[in-house]
Parts: sequence; structure tokens; C-alpha cells
Amino acid sequence: MPQPPAAGSRAAELVTTVFLFASMVLSWFAFADVGFGHHDSHGAMFSWMTSGDLKVDWALRIDTLTVVMLVVVTTISSFVHLYSIGYMADDPFQPRFFSYLSLFTFAMLMLVTADNLVQLFFGWEGVGLMSYLLIGFWYQKPEANAAAIKAFVVNRIGDFGFSLGIFAVFLMTGAVDFDTVFAQAPALTGKTIHFLSWDVDALTLICLLLFMGAMGKSAQFLLHTWLPDAMEGPTPVSALIHAATMVTAGVFMVARLSPLFELAPNAQTFVTFIGATTAFFAATIGLVQNDIKRIIAYSTCSQLGYMFVAMGTGAYSIGMFHLFTHAFFKALLFLGSGSVILAMHHEQDIRHMGGLKDKIPFTYWTMVIGTLALTGFPLTAGYFSKDAIIEAAYVSTNPMALYAFGMTVIAAALTAFYSWRLIFMTFHGSPHDRHHYEEARESPIVMLIPLGFLAAGAIFAGYPFKELFVGPGVAEFFRDSLKFGPTNHILEDMHHIPYLASIAPTVMMAIGFVIAWEFYIRRPELPAELARQQEPLYKFLLNKWYFDELYDFLLVRPTLWLGRVLWKYGDGWVIDGLGPDGISARVLDVTRGVVRLQTGYLYHYAFAMLIGVAALITWFMFGARVG
Repeated sequence: MPQPPAAGSRAAELVTTVFLFASMVLSWFAFADVGFGHHDSHGAMFSWMTSGDLKVDWALRIDTLTVVMLVVVTTISSFVHLYSIGYMADDPFQPRFFSYLSLFTFAMLMLVTADNLVQLFFGWEGVGLMSYLLIGFWYQKPEANAAAIKAFVVNRIGDFGFSLGIFAVFLMTGAVDFDTVFAQAPALTGKTIHFLSWDVDALTLICLLLFMGAMGKSAQFLLHTWLPDAMEGPTPVSALIHAATMVTAGVFMVARLSPLFELAPNAQTFVTFIGATTAFFAATIGLVQNDIKRIIAYSTCSQLGYMFVAMGTGAYSIGMFHLFTHAFFKALLFLGSGSVILAMHHEQDIRHMGGLKDKIPFTYWTMVIGTLALTGFPLTAGYFSKDAIIEAAYVSTNPMALYAFGMTVIAAALTAFYSWRLIFMTFHGSPHDRHHYEEARESPIVMLIPLGFLAAGAIFAGYPFKELFVGPGVAEFFRDSLKFGPTNHILEDMHHIPYLASIAPTVMMAIGFVIAWEFYIRRPELPAELARQQEPLYKFLLNKWYFDELYDFLLVRPTLWLGRVLWKYGDGWVIDGLGPDGISARVLDVTRGVVRLQTGYLYHYAFAMLIGVAALITWFMFGARVG
């Protein structure tokens, strides 16, 4: 029996949504004022903490990089809040849900406006906490609890490296505020830190440790395993956190620290390698997934890889451009999938769908627009940003640039295939679940309005902003918020790329579409036949390269075994058995035995006295005889 909505549900919806839309409007004003009016500002609001040489102010830094993120965070969050009013209408815990969403947005805003590493870390951990609470929002489901814990633990690994990076920055510069750190960064060139018995280049180590945090937060290769499982949370959570905002925090952090990364080419090489590997790796897994949200989750993972390729090659503005455009079309795809899930009575397996394009036409066309943008169809938002990343990889002098170019071009074909596979299996063909198909209805208007606006963003967030992020206007638009070193000419070199290299991603996108059309429209029996013929490869991809099983074998089981040993033997046998607990237990045992002698009955005492007298007489008799 459904529970009635909690008290204050309507107020929670209205207050959070109205104020977020106000924030969105102000963010766009700030975007224009700071980006075009050059009215940057940053300054301390109050002293936050002081401990010895460490002095941290609570300070806001509002520059172009900040306002780009403000626009992304508040715009996506506003429409997700509006969408959630419809999506969570039947949930009895709406006040808790909306408070979590708003707290997440607050933490994200604290992260992007931070003027020092400690304040940035505050926002960084805040979004991690809210992610944990939102993934596990339906805490009655064991799967949701497990996914939330997994996300929290994997992110702690990355955040451990991130915190070590902050410590290393303070060790080398004596400061954590960005202006001081950036001013001292050139002086760190050639200096070393004694780390794990080695003398390591200071800037390389600092950047690698900081990037370790980005690998966790942005679900990059090796620390990616939490993101697909995070789909256990409500769909609006997936759109806000795992598509548009939190997972891009790592990209923003690398862009913010571009003055450090520009001086650490080895670290940039590693960033490029991880980004390119993630772009390819996640795309291969997306080919065979059947959960509609997990397909989009692996797509997010892959697109984040593209962004880090841009950061690693020094094309920071292009990475931010893809972050900006990706937020619109990926949030659109997640919210569109939520509309499909609602229409299909919370069915998420695309194998049980089919033929929905006539039942939910508005959702269908918005998801087609999102898919076109994701795959890089000409003139959509994704076309301008994703192709620019591939071109940057081609002209870069980074040792991993050629590898990155190859991986991102291949990933472009894979992206087109799995994206259109999702569309064809969900909306085309004949319905596989006739009962749910017959009852399928378009979502309420409060959910369709965000889809419409995000679809417009998926088309128009590209070309109008191209010159600001990729063209000659980059230097004037971003000014000091991004640092391009004197040898970094990547934005100029991109204009001299060979024609074949420039059209490669578009050609691969077309190839991916044609193969998907052949597999799922013309000859729908082909996928099953291919899976049978290539069963080992199919299972390898279906089981996500066996990373979960590998980590379970190498890390989870040994940790559980060690915990059980320490619990049973260390705590139970040693401490409880031999330590203070054991001694107190033995004293209690003895006293219980002694207490039993004191029964209070006279005949017991008389009997004991008789036994004593008999023993005494016997002793005297035998003792005297022996003497």
C-alpha cells in the first residue's frame, strides 16, 4: 500500500526549485558580466582556520572558469529539480530528496567558487557525501545501500591521493591559496620530494596526487567501478550528479590547476593516457549493456575520458567546452531515460521495450536530439566540442597524443553504435512487453519542460560558444583563469590539421550509426548470432572487463578475511580472552562459584561445619600417628 507524502512535500519542492531557478538566472548574468565584462573578483570573506603556518580564509574566486561552472551547475540543477517534482510525485520522502539535491548543489557551488585548495576540498567532500546519500536514497533496497557504500569507498581512495597532493603543495609552497601557489609554481621546477624512499620531481608528484582525486571523482579507468552501480539512485540523481556536475569536478580541478600541470609534462602525459584509455574502455562496455541507465552511465565515463584527453594535451578551454556542452545532452539523455522508465512502470531493461516512439513521441524526439549531440552529429553541441578534442589530440606533442587520437576516434564509432542501439531497441521495432507497452503514457508536463529546454541546449550550446572556447577569443574570454604555457600553441596548431584527420570522428560516427541500423533495424537477428559466435568476447564486455571480480579477489576478500581474523582472534580471543575483558570475566566466574556457597540455609552451614570438624579430627588423628 503506497505511503502518503510526508508533511511539507509541496513546500520542499517549491522552495528549492524556485530559489534554484533564481540562482540560474543570476549565474547567466554573472557569465555575461565576468566573461565579457571582465569583472573578475576574488577576496576573503572571513578567516576560516589557523594552525601554525597554515592560514585558510573562506574566500570566493569569481573568474571566467568559475562562471562557466556556475552556469552548468545551476542550470542543470534547476531543471533536475523541476523534473523531480513529477518523477518523485509518488515517493513519500520528497522533503528528504529535495534537501539532498539542494545540499549537493550548495557543495558543488562551494567547490567551483573556492579560492584555495582546502575550501575546494570542503566542496569536494561535500558532493561526495551528498552523492552517497542520494545513491542510497531508497535505503530499503540492499542494492542501493551497496552501491552507495561502493561509491563512497572508491572515492575515498581517490580523495586520499587528493589530500596528499594538498599536503605536498603546502609542504613546498607554505600556502594553499591559488594566487600564492601559482606564483611559486615556476620556482618548484627541478625540485624534488622524498616520497616512498625515492626523490621524485615535486611538481610531477603533486599533479599526479591531485589527479588521483580526479580519477575517483570523475570515474576514470581503475577507479571507475562505482559509477555504473550508482544508477541505483533515482534517475534525477543520475542526471544531476553522474552526468553533468559532480563527475566533472575532476575536470574543473585540473583546469583550475593548469598553472601546475603546464609545468609537469610527465603528469600531463599520464592524464592523457588515463583519459584516452577510459574513453575507449567505457565505450566497449557500453556496447553490450542492457540497463538503459547503465548504458548512459558508461557513456558518461567515456565522455569524461575525452575531457581528460583535452586537459592532458593542454587544451584546457576545449576540455571545458566539452564539459559545458556535455552537461546539456547527457542530462537530457538521463532525464529522457527516466521518462521511459516511468512510462514502462520502472522497467529499465531495453530488451523488454520496443516500439515506444509512437507512445511517448516527445520523449523520443528529445532523446534522438540528445543522441545526435552525444555522437557528434554536425552542427549539434557535441560536434563542436568532441571533434575539437580529437583534433587537439592529433596536433599535440604529448607522448601519448597519438594513442589518445586513436582511442578517441575508435570511441567515436563505438559511441554512435551503442547510442543508436539504445534508441532502436527502446523506441523502434515491435514491443517486447505488450502489457507495459499498452499502458505506456507520456510523462507529465513538469517533466517534459526540462526535456525541451535541455534538448535546445544540446543543439545550441555549441556553435554560439565555439569562438569563446576554441577560437581566437579564448585568451580574452578566459584571461588568467586558465594558464597556457609559452610552448603551448595547441589552439593555433589545430587550424592546420589535415582534412582527413578532421573528418575522422564524423566518418566514424556515421559508421557506428550504419552498423547499429543494420544490427537492430534491418537484421535484428544479427546481434544474438554474433554474441554466440564471439561468446568469450561478449561475456568479457558484458562482465565489464571483470574489474569487479578482480577487485573482489585482490582487495575485497583479503580485506574481509583480515577483518574477520582481527575480529575473531585479535578482538575475541586475545582482547576478550586474555586482556582486561578476559580477566574480568574470570573474576566473575570465580565469584559466581563462591556466591553459590552462601545459600542462607542453616542445615547447609551445619553440614559444612560437620564436614570441617570431621576433616580436622581426621587430620589430628593421622598427624599424631605419623608423629
